[in-house]
Amino acid sequence: MLAKQIFLAFIGLASGLSVAAGTFALIVSLKIVPRIIGKGHTASRILTFENAIILGGIAGCIVTVFPSLMFPLGSPLLILYGLFSGIQVGCLVMALAEIMNVFPIMFRRMRLKMGLSWVITTLAIGKTLGGLLYFYRQIGQ
Repeated sequence: MLAKQIFLAFIGLASGLSVAAGTFALIVSLKIVPRIIGKGHTASRILTFENAIILGGIAGCIVTVFPSLMFPLGSPLLILYGLFSGIQVGCLVMALAEIMNVFPIMFRRMRLKMGLSWVITTLAIGKTLGGLLYFYRQIGQ
């Protein structure tokens, strides 16, 4: 019985490490952090960005592994977590779209030369409203 528990713990740890390594490798290979630092002109705060990524990864693992863990801050912490999760997913998606040249190809096929910022803003607003509707109507349950 003890050998089975040790084996399962090893498999769980190895699986978690490989998924985390893959996620961080994707973030590094897409050069998301250097791009954000370059756009924000915050090169003096590189260590802060690195620490935030590490702490965010650890916090995400804790929340995922221990879903019944109670936090004393309640809704404000949940709102901040949702906001930062959305920012992270948005940065990842936009970096993937930029790497794959999705937007230039789409705009060229649509023969769109003016108003590109409006199209991207409208896509972001649509995604936000869709997410809010999803959670408001509790579609996932």
